[in-house]
Amino acid sequence: MRNIAYGVTAALAAAVVVVELLHAPTLVIFALTALALIGLAWVLGQATESLGAHAGPRIGGILNATFGNAAELIITIFALSAGLTTVVKASIIGSIIGNVLFVLGASLLLGGLKNGTQTFSSTIAGINASMLAIVAVALALPTIFAATTPGTPPTFLSVEVAVVMFVIYILYLIFIFRSPEGQAGGPEHEPQFGRIASFVVLFGATAAVAYVSEAFVGALEPLTEEVGLSELFVGIIIVPVVGNIAEHIVGVQIAYKNQMDFSMSISLGSSIQVALLVTPILVFLGPLLGHDLRLTFTPLELGALAASVIITGFIALDGKSNWLEGAMLLGVYIISALAFFYTP
Repeated sequence: MRNIAYGVTAALAAAVVVVELLHAPTLVIFALTALALIGLAWVLGQATESLGAHAGPRIGGILNATFGNAAELIITIFALSAGLTTVVKASIIGSIIGNVLFVLGASLLLGGLKNGTQTFSSTIAGINASMLAIVAVALALPTIFAATTPGTPPTFLSVEVAVVMFVIYILYLIFIFRSPEGQAGGPEHEPQFGRIASFVVLFGATAAVAYVSEAFVGALEPLTEEVGLSELFVGIIIVPVVGNIAEHIVGVQIAYKNQMDFSMSISLGSSIQVALLVTPILVFLGPLLGHDLRLTFTPLELGALAASVIITGFIALDGKSNWLEGAMLLGVYIISALAFFYTP
């Protein structure tokens, strides 16, 4: 089955090259690049897992933490270089709420329907929920500052906030890797590739993601004009799904197998990584790419973020979950998606 998936992904990546050379219609390019990126994100995850299995649990954890959102990072770097700052900022919020509302919601719903009430470490889940609260504050304050202090430089406070967020992320990794509860990972797997082959696949997939991402971003702006979707909706919903759907599926499957600690580490950990690692990297790269990234967001974006953080905090308190909580999370995500869809 995996060999078929690898073959389909390679075929999709090759098809992207062909349609680019033939200057195919925008919708065709967008659809093929999106499908190719979904497959390549999965290949990146497989190569990272394999390399981590060779390197040991601690190094493997660092690798997963580093490359877990590599596909989305590459997509947003190209979007930032193209000047699509609205899409980039929306994708930051979209990744966070997508993980904590959609992925966690689907995990709790399907896992609860199959296994009844499920349990997880309230300590680690509580820390993750607290980190998300810090993220909400860190992303909201520059917006409030910009609104109440007119005439400030475009990147004032954003760079400083990004530095603090990056330092907090490093401290978070140190705590998780040193905590006995944080060492509880997923099920053990035999590495799919040898050590050298893992490196080759990892860097080959990264290069392919970079090429396909450029084509994907190039199709975004014409697509929004042709179909009538707003850049905000594309950034909030479409970009995070394309970059992370492979990891999302894994998180839901793990919850279905009643391994809730691992499932929650995927959904909440990915949200934290986007906020505290991907976001600072984008802010730091902004001046080099010619487009400063200012951490100011719309009230709707911050409202959706605040709602997701508050609900997640309540769910993480008791170390137990059920299918109804999952349904509630999915309901909030659908309401948020509808609000962004109708936003001009």
